[in-house]
Amino acid sequence: KEFFSKMANRYTGEPNVIYEIYNEPINDSWKDLKAYSIELINTIRAIEPYAVILVGSPHWDQDIHLPAEDPILGFNNIMYTVHFYAKTHGQWLRDRSDYALSMGIPIFVSECAGMEATGDGPIDREEWNKWVEWMNKNKISWAAWSLSDKNESCSMLYPSASSEGNWKNEELKEWAKIVIDELKK
Repeated sequence: KEFFSKMANRYTGEPNVIYEIYNEPINDSWKDLKAYSIELINTIRAIEPYAVILVGSPHWDQDIHLPAEDPILGFNNIMYTVHFYAKTHGQWLRDRSDYALSMGIPIFVSECAGMEATGDGPIDREEWNKWVEWMNKNKISWAAWSLSDKNESCSMLYPSASSEGNWKNEELKEWAKIVIDELKK
């Protein structure tokens, strides 16, 4: 509560700030996660009444069906997060997310990538394209993982890339180029 109070006081009224109150809950029940989320939503809303607040769903943001069946009520501008890695998470997670959408749950994909859930391994372009098509069809915003230079396929930069930006094409890994191409569409 102290952290989100500080952030809300610092960024109140800023239209480009999104509050993600729990990134990738793992073993938390939806009952406990819902109670925690309501407490933090109230904390943020006491200061910032309009900003978007992202609420995580259990099991690394993949059990989106649980908040769909028991949503948080009484607040505006909250969305529920889904995370996917295309090589690991396929149609079953899109089906689960479709169910949540059919129940009126707004979704934001706050982390996604084209490879395995480990953040490494080959990029599955076919499955990635299915996810992109699904997000576009459902008008779902997304954020790609990961703007870093680690030795893994989800890291978008080579170690030679400047931490200041203005990267040259040869400083970008394959995953960065795929994301950039998608964002340019």
